[in-house]
Parts: sequence; C-alpha cells; structure tokens
Amino acid sequence: MAGCPRGDGRQRGASDGERGSATIWTVALAGVLALLGAASVLMGAAVVARHRAGAAADLAALAVAVRAVRGDPAACGTGTSIATVNGAQLVGCSVGAGSVVTVEVSVPVRLGPLGLLAATGRARAGPVPWGGAP
Repeated sequence: MAGCPRGDGRQRGASDGERGSATIWTVALAGVLALLGAASVLMGAAVVARHRAGAAADLAALAVAVRAVRGDPAACGTGTSIATVNGAQLVGCSVGAGSVVTVEVSVPVRLGPLGLLAATGRARAGPVPWGGAP
C-alpha cells in the first residue's frame, strides 16, 4: 500500500504506544489487593486477640471476686490460673475495699512482620452494695 508508512498494511495509531499497559495495570492492582488483604488479616488477628484478652480479664476478675468475697487472702492466685487457661497472662490484680477486684491481663499476638505484640484487657468485678447505684 502506497499510503502506509509501516509497510505491513497497517497505519501507525495511538494504541501502539500503549502496548502492554494493561498488564502493568493488572499487576499493580493485584499488588494493591494483596497489600489490602494482608493488612486485613493482621487487623483481624489484632481484633481477635483484643477480644480474647477482654474475655480472659472478665473471667479472671469474676473468679477473683468470688474468692475475695469469701475472704480468701490468695484470691489473685485463682485469677492467674483462670487467665492461663484462657491463653492470657495475669499482669495485675488488686482487691480493694468491699471485695471489688481489678484485673489486667495480656494476650500475646503474632502480627507477621510486626513481630510479637500483646493485647491487654482490664476488668472489674465485685459485689453490688444493697440499695446502691451500680
């Protein structure tokens, strides 16, 4: 063909400079989606660990409060064993006036490249005074 500058019968168009760009965009989008997926998994692991810590703290505080109401001087020992059974470590335990108990636990959570971190949970438990406000 006389009017074709390429010699193969096709005219040179704007799309020749964009050959393979769809592949680059697809690879970039796949990378972004992979990063979002990894971040979601790490966030989910952190949330689950936080909920486990809260549940372990609640159970430990209730167990310590039961012992404290009965006058057991080693009530926090019960909290240690309850926290351990729930995959947590008792970090702090105090029995206050009126057998009101405050407990703090820590649950280890592995967050991939961020390493091993700890989720903490705190709880209070104790008897409610008669006629008093909660």
